[in-house]
Amino acid sequence: MNILMVGDVVGSAGRSVFAKVVKQYRAEKNLDFVVVNAENTAGGRGITAKIAKELLTAGADVITLGDHTWDQKEIQQYILTESHLLRPANFAPGCPGTGLVTVGSAWGDVTVINLVGRVFMKPYDCPFRKVDELLKDKSGLGNIVLVDMHAEATSEKIAMGRYLDGRVSAVVGTHTHVQTSDEEILSEGTAYITDLGMTGAKDSILGRDVEPIVSTFVTGMPAKFSLAKNKVVLEGVIIKVDRNTGKAESIERIREAL
Repeated sequence: MNILMVGDVVGSAGRSVFAKVVKQYRAEKNLDFVVVNAENTAGGRGITAKIAKELLTAGADVITLGDHTWDQKEIQQYILTESHLLRPANFAPGCPGTGLVTVGSAWGDVTVINLVGRVFMKPYDCPFRKVDELLKDKSGLGNIVLVDMHAEATSEKIAMGRYLDGRVSAVVGTHTHVQTSDEEILSEGTAYITDLGMTGAKDSILGRDVEPIVSTFVTGMPAKFSLAKNKVVLEGVIIKVDRNTGKAESIERIREAL
């Protein structure tokens, strides 16, 4: 089974390249399943119902989010009705939505889990204990399990990969918008990468125009961080998984220009 997992999509430029590349890859690379992190799709902050529908129509099977989940207030209602839109599972109890979904495919059921880290971030519930809870009852899970660990610290993401090695098919990191070069199949058969990267304008600072951010660093004065639009790329990985064992066979880092 060929699975595409896409790094943080930023703004309209990121959404455009996502739609183009997914269509191309569905035809050329025999893609079977697509997961995309979309917490920066609405002008760089959060996601709206309209954008979520746009991404699903463009080919996403599951959308994951992160610490910007609630930036657009309307999503609190929409997330209750769209099961393929996930927020981190270790948000506080009582938050709308869910952090896990199992989706049927031509190759069998696929489960996607969304987690958020705690190092250098808000005091969320423990992602390690939460994922243990989610994996305890395997009766409702697919044979293939994919985890998006949305976190700031590389150490926390690596720890999660090692913690889940052999228990899930893949652990991928998101959030930093900088693609790492450490993709590998861990010793017990789990595909891993510390960060998928960013889908948006590379001629930027994490998807934003360069000048105002540099000015803020130099002067300490606030500025509007508008979205960049030049040199748009999609970053992520393609993971090949044995649908019978749920073990990953290969992981390929990708970067595709619009």
